Amino acid sequence: MASSYDRVMADIISEESFEAEALQFLESNAKPRVEVSKAWGEGSDSAVLFAERTAQEEMADLKSAQEWSRCRFDGGFGWITGPKEYGGRNLPSSYKRIYDALESRFEIPSQAVFGIGLGMVAPTILAHGTELVKRRYLKSLYRGDIVACQLFSEPAAGSDLAGLQTKAVRDADEWVINGQKVWTSGAQISDIGEIICRTDPDLEKHRGLTGFVVDMHAPGVEVRPLRQMTGGASFNEVFFTDVRIPDDHRLGEVNGGWTVALTTLMNERAAIGAGGGGVGSLSTGRLMEMMRHLGRANDPLVRQQIAEIYISSKVAGYTNMRAMAKLKAGQLPGPEMSIAKLTLTQNMRRTCDFISSVLGPKLVADSGEWGTYAWSQYVLGVPAMRIAGGTDEILKNIVGERVLGLPKEPSARFS
Repeated sequence: MASSYDRVMADIISEESFEAEALQFLESNAKPRVEVSKAWGEGSDSAVLFAERTAQEEMADLKSAQEWSRCRFDGGFGWITGPKEYGGRNLPSSYKRIYDALESRFEIPSQAVFGIGLGMVAPTILAHGTELVKRRYLKSLYRGDIVACQLFSEPAAGSDLAGLQTKAVRDADEWVINGQKVWTSGAQISDIGEIICRTDPDLEKHRGLTGFVVDMHAPGVEVRPLRQMTGGASFNEVFFTDVRIPDDHRLGEVNGGWTVALTTLMNERAAIGAGGGGVGSLSTGRLMEMMRHLGRANDPLVRQQIAEIYISSKVAGYTNMRAMAKLKAGQLPGPEMSIAKLTLTQNMRRTCDFISSVLGPKLVADSGEWGTYAWSQYVLGVPAMRIAGGTDEILKNIVGERVLGLPKEPSARFS
């Protein structure tokens, strides 16, 4: 009788055969990407971190993203590393990297709408969900049939997540949720959400929390958009009034929600830090074009700034490679993911300083000149990135205490 190891190995095709299969799929379903080199002043000079779209544009983008996601999943490339029983192919992460490299050569609709669901919620469901929840949602998430959001932060509990007050009260085989969440990206188009609630107010604040999967279309769920200083509304506040969640939609043990939350947060920081947030990780080439065009190429201070951005970006890339190697070895994301996210936002701050130095008043006064005022959208978007996934200050504490082994920062005490 074949061993379980033999059966698993029989399912793994060679990387060469997989690459040929993936390339055939892509060539049959997508157009090759044509790289067009544009000189300064050609094409769009947009530099937004958070897209500003109408509701109609948002739904059209979602439809296009879902069409491609379903095509990719049905073709066998939607969840390459996932367990077969939930719709995956159970292949090593190296196969996922092969596919991603190939797909980057083709024109496909943006898949950013699935970033939170696949990067944060799905891994948490896989780690902590009941069998019913795994079978109901994992395939649908990776196929793009549903969108998920993360419901953690509250008006009085942002960086101090353990201080959240949204309540979940047990009622037979259900839980009744009342409270408010805030800064929830994508809630307006989400079908499900991962929510952390307080289930025992008498326990220490880290110990009285429980995680759930909530239906975002359930009675009592109200989503209200929040206007950002960029003008867009990517974030929302979400109100829960007597919302009922079945106990089989609980994540992990009752009052074990802190472990569930940490799983999500580590995956969140890994996703943000590795992904770069679109134009968050700008090529120094584009910045150097700006520097030359505006006559600052020989300014030693500006040249020093561009050198620091280049060096920091390279170092961040190597740090991320180390973190990805840990994941490849089958280990869970750890505190080093906080380094990746913190490094990203620090590089974005350096980029903002560079842009401000080179553009000066052109950054805040719209003169109509190409490649100048458009950067204000980037600069206005960076503060949100320094908050998302844990503030810079909190991440520094994590790195100091859990990576460097420094003494824990004293807690504030009030008489």
